[in-house]
Amino acid sequence: MSVEVKTMPKMNIKKGDKVTILSGKDRGKSGKVLQVIPSEKKVLVEGINICVKHKKPRGRYPQGGKLNQEVSVFASKAMIICKNCDKPTRIARKELEDGTRVRTCKKCGEQIDV
Repeated sequence: MSVEVKTMPKMNIKKGDKVTILSGKDRGKSGKVLQVIPSEKKVLVEGINICVKHKKPRGRYPQGGKLNQEVSVFASKAMIICKNCDKPTRIARKELEDGTRVRTCKKCGEQIDV
């Protein structure tokens, strides 16, 4: 009997990053990442993929009704916007002199993690 160990997939996008959407109904829009869900390879982006959720009257929402809320999108549909060159870019990993690894912009070469 062999036990299969599942590892968490590596994600290039982190909470707080500014991203732009590459495909779908919100293509071209950009927003801030609110949550990263690595197990599903998804990200929740502020103001992107808005869906209507119907709520029954309960304690927190005594009036009930329709609520607009963000739904997660696949991380492959989102591309990070570099803070320095202000363009959508892919991510490169660079190791610094002290041994730490940082994310860098493929276009301008500057560090994304500060």
